[in-house]
Amino acid sequence: MSSSSVLSRRSQKQRQGALRLSRSDGSDQLSFWQKRLPLPWALWPAEGRLLLTLFAFWSLAGLMVLGSASWWVATREMGEGAYYVKRQLIWMAASWSLLGLAVSTSLRRWLKLAGPALWLSCLLVAATLVIGSTVNGASRWLVIGPLQIQPSELVKPFVVLQAANLFAHWQRIRSDEKLLWLGIFGALLLLILKQPNLSTAALTGMLLWLMALAAGLRLRTLLATAMAGGLLGTTSILINEYQRIRVISFLDPWQDPQGSGYQLVQSLLAIGSGGWFGEGFGLSTQKLQYLPIQSTDFIYAVFAEEFGFVGSVMMLLFLMLVAFLGLRVALSCRTNQSRLVAIGCTTILVGQAVINVAVASGVMPTTGLPLPMVSYGGNSLLSSVMIAGLLIRCSLESTGLLGGRSPRQRRQSIG
Repeated sequence: MSSSSVLSRRSQKQRQGALRLSRSDGSDQLSFWQKRLPLPWALWPAEGRLLLTLFAFWSLAGLMVLGSASWWVATREMGEGAYYVKRQLIWMAASWSLLGLAVSTSLRRWLKLAGPALWLSCLLVAATLVIGSTVNGASRWLVIGPLQIQPSELVKPFVVLQAANLFAHWQRIRSDEKLLWLGIFGALLLLILKQPNLSTAALTGMLLWLMALAAGLRLRTLLATAMAGGLLGTTSILINEYQRIRVISFLDPWQDPQGSGYQLVQSLLAIGSGGWFGEGFGLSTQKLQYLPIQSTDFIYAVFAEEFGFVGSVMMLLFLMLVAFLGLRVALSCRTNQSRLVAIGCTTILVGQAVINVAVASGVMPTTGLPLPMVSYGGNSLLSSVMIAGLLIRCSLESTGLLGGRSPRQRRQSIG
């Protein structure tokens, strides 16, 4: 018998013993939490525990940064400094309820739901082109009563799930099925481009490409797809004047500092004003109606001004830690589907955050991507926190004690 199989059996026995111990404890508090956790806390892998802690910290820190960035403007425009924070708190409660649902639901069920959800999302994105609310020349929102729904944000978790369904079984599924789902993904990207929303379309395209690369698809095919995507993005920039102006202003924002380059110039001034250690929490000057959209797309500039170079480096190290843990979860997954889900979740959370930072720093052209769990917006928060929940669920299922078997079968094997 190999040493790896012996270690695997020993690890399984240790988990079983810990589970018996947790069940034998009769305290009310322990039973209360056991009824609500998909797996007893003692059996959670280290990556799952740390990810849950990091995401909780990310959400709370993001709420504080949002409060600092929005308080002055909210007081001036809404008559209440906590206007945006209160609404973000409501969305945060809904988001963390969704995270609990994502963590407690089998990944197999989410994967089955992904296909119909993706179809519905495509219809909703198409509906924004017909009956959507237009803001700054883009039709991205559906207004339903007091709510504004942004389907291109809410579809992200299901893109990850359905891409895992497709690419994990790429060698075994029929050609017509491959073409069907590739056509749906292509239609979704075109619909998002039509809104127009180049940044979300580019992020979704890169996500699909990286998941296909992780699944082992032929490199020649992936290179051809990347070239086609680049051509499509270039065409969109040439057709849409506002996208073309953004690219030109990105190349030299100081050429028109009071016009097309104003947004990026003010962002760079905010970041530069932070120095090494920042102005201090709540003491940003650029947020006082100098920096546009300081609560959403350019909220990182406010953070950098208040916490400086040291704070910005700490933030990047935090994102690197999340990426490292996501990679560890992917490597420990027991199925190709769950491995691709973990890779996709990590890619979209960390990738979108890095793109947001790059845009605010002038490294990339201005886009409309929010900073996950920090920028103001309920749709982005719901999507990001659900993706975080799916990543934690992948970590829990890597133990082999969840997923694939019924609760009765698990009790029989453990007891």
